[in-house]
Amino acid sequence: MNHTIKVLGFAGSLRSGSYNRSLLRAVPALLPPGMELEAFDLAPIPVFNADLEKNMPGPVVDFKKKVRAADAILIVTPEYNYSIPGVLKNAIDWASRPHGDNSWEGKPVALMSSSTGMLGGARAQYHLRQTFVFLNMFAVNRPEVIVTFAADKFDTEGRLTDEKAENLITQLMTALADLTGRLTIRAV
Repeated sequence: MNHTIKVLGFAGSLRSGSYNRSLLRAVPALLPPGMELEAFDLAPIPVFNADLEKNMPGPVVDFKKKVRAADAILIVTPEYNYSIPGVLKNAIDWASRPHGDNSWEGKPVALMSSSTGMLGGARAQYHLRQTFVFLNMFAVNRPEVIVTFAADKFDTEGRLTDEKAENLITQLMTALADLTGRLTIRAV
């Protein structure tokens, strides 16, 4: 690609002290050359209501525009009850609606997750990958960035301190850049 790859990133957690929000904040310093990240906060997006599809709320319109304008997507998410957090599923649903107006169509996407447990959000990532099939998104398969035992890998200010995780993030974002470039060439 001859231009800067614009990545839209967001966290599937609204909690200000979320390890996943902290993980998202670590990404800009780990991006390969020629890539930039815009972080989006999902908090203003209301609960999905199909009655509002013809006159979508302002935060949804803004989100859909940003998804469309992005060359690639980065989702950083915790796992709730073995699956995708409601706030994240809600945003995904809004951006795929109304029928025939799927903002996710053809987008390359990378996933990261973090958790205080030993699985690090892996099940949420796998459920998201299933969702990507229907949305016609192209997921980076590896490396998998799953930050386990997060309380030991972030400092008290929420900064990522784990060198292995930093290296994996750099590899993931490089793989996302490569996938984005391949998909762009095929689209021409």
